[in-house]
Amino acid sequence: MNEAARKIAAIAPADAHYREAPNNIEAEQALLGAILVNNDAYYRVSDFLKPIHLYEPLHRKIFEVAGDIIRMGKTANPVTIKTFLPAEEKVGDMTVAQYLARLATEAVSIINAEDYGRAIYDLALRRALITIGEDMVNIAFDAPLDMPPQTQIEDTERRLFELAENGRYDGGFQAFNDAVALAIDMAAVAKERDGGLSGISTGIHSLDSKMGGLQRSDLIILAGRPGMGKTSLATNIAYNIAAAYEGEVQSDGSTKAKNGGVVGFYSLEMSSEQLATRIISEQTEVSSSKIRRGDINDADFEKLVACSMMMQKVPLYIDQTGGISIAQLSARARRLKRQRGLDVLVVDYVQLMTGSGKSNENRVQEITQITTGLKALGKELNVPIIALSQLSRAVESRDDKRPQLSDLRESGSIEQDADVVLFVFREEYYVKNSEPRDPADPKYAEWEALFDKVKGTADVIIAKQRHGPTGTVKLAFQSEFTRFADLADSSFLQYEEH
Repeated sequence: MNEAARKIAAIAPADAHYREAPNNIEAEQALLGAILVNNDAYYRVSDFLKPIHLYEPLHRKIFEVAGDIIRMGKTANPVTIKTFLPAEEKVGDMTVAQYLARLATEAVSIINAEDYGRAIYDLALRRALITIGEDMVNIAFDAPLDMPPQTQIEDTERRLFELAENGRYDGGFQAFNDAVALAIDMAAVAKERDGGLSGISTGIHSLDSKMGGLQRSDLIILAGRPGMGKTSLATNIAYNIAAAYEGEVQSDGSTKAKNGGVVGFYSLEMSSEQLATRIISEQTEVSSSKIRRGDINDADFEKLVACSMMMQKVPLYIDQTGGISIAQLSARARRLKRQRGLDVLVVDYVQLMTGSGKSNENRVQEITQITTGLKALGKELNVPIIALSQLSRAVESRDDKRPQLSDLRESGSIEQDADVVLFVFREEYYVKNSEPRDPADPKYAEWEALFDKVKGTADVIIAKQRHGPTGTVKLAFQSEFTRFADLADSSFLQYEEH
C-alpha cells in the first residue's frame, strides 16, 4: 500500500459511506414510465417540474425529449423517443432502447404521477439548498475582493428568498372560476376592512376614495419640490397604517393584516430620531420645533410621554442607512418580511439611493435600475411600495408651479415603472414667498386675500394611476405639526369655505 492509500485508510474506515446528494431514482423511473404509457401524465407535472429537477442525466434528457414531442401534438413512447437519445449509451447491461421499454413496462398508474413529480421537485430543492450552502462556505473561505462579506450575505439571502418563493407548486394557468372566487374573496375582505377598500387604507379618506387604498405590488411615486411636505405626507401615511394594524391568525399559523399593516420605512434623508419627532408632533399637536428646542411645559411633556408609550406597540420599523443600494434595500426588506411581516414599504427618497451596477453608469441608468428594482421587489414581496422622488427645478421657472409628469427628475424610468404617481403641491408656500414688502402696496390686499384662501391647504395631484382615475385631492396641512388630514376633519373646518 502506497503512502496516499495509507493516509486515506487512516482517515476513513473501510466501512465508511460517503454522502450522496438527495435523490430518488425509483421515483424518477416511475414518473417517466407513467408519461411513456400515458402522455397526459406529463401535463400533471409540467407546470412545476423541469428537466433540471431530475437527478439522473439520462432521465433529464428523456423528460425533455418527451415534453418536446408531446407539446408538438405527437405521441411520446419508447419507439418515438429513442431516436433522439444517444443509441450507444448503456444503462447497466441494457441499451437506451431497452431501458425505455423497461420503464414503460413497469409504469405505475397515472394517478400517482403528480405525487412522484412533487417528491422529485422537493429533492431538487434540497439539492439547491446544499449548493447555496456550499457556495456560501467556499466564497467565505476564498474571500474574493469583489465580494465583501456584506455583499455575500445579501446574495445568499436573495438566493434563499428566491428558492423559498419559487419552491412552490402554484403558478401557471388557473381556471376562470378560480379567478372569480379570488375576486369575490377580495371583495369580501374589502367589505370587512375599515372603509371598504380593496387596498390598505392611508388613513386619509379623501385620498382613499380616489385610489381605493394602496394596492399590493404597486409602485407609488410620491413627488414634490423641497418644502412641499412629501416626507410629512409619507410619514403620516406610514404611521396611520401601522397604528391601524390588526392581525388575524391564519389556518397555517401565520398572521395576516386584517386592518392596517406592518410598515418598513427607509429614511435615507433623516435620522430615525427626527422621523420619530415628526410623528410625535403630529400625534400630540406639540410643535416639532418646540420639541427640538425643549421649549415645552409639563403638560406637553406628559402628552409626549403618553404618546411614546402608545407608539411602542406600533409595527413601524425604520432603517436610517444613508446611500443604501437597491440590493441592500431588497435584502433587508426580505429579512423584515420573514422575521416581522411586511405590508407596506416606504423609501425616502429615490435620488438618495445607489444602484447595484458599476460606478461608471450614468445617473439616468442608475435611477432606471433603482425604480425597476423597486417595482420587482413590490411584486416579489406582494406589498405596495411608496417611493419619494424629487422634482426638477423646471417647476420654479414656470408661472404655473403645479407639477407635471415631465418634471420628475430622470423621469423616463420613474414615470414608466410607477403604477401611481402623486404630486404634493402647496400653493401656500409660493404665495407666502411672494408677499409684497410694503403693506401699503395696493397689491398687498389682493395678496392677503389669496394667502387666506390657500393657507393651511395642500393639493395631492394624482397624475397617473393604472387602476383608477386621475385628479386632485385637496387636503389640510398644519406645518407646525407636519400633519396632513382631510378638509372635512373638524380641525380644519375654517378652510372649507375657501
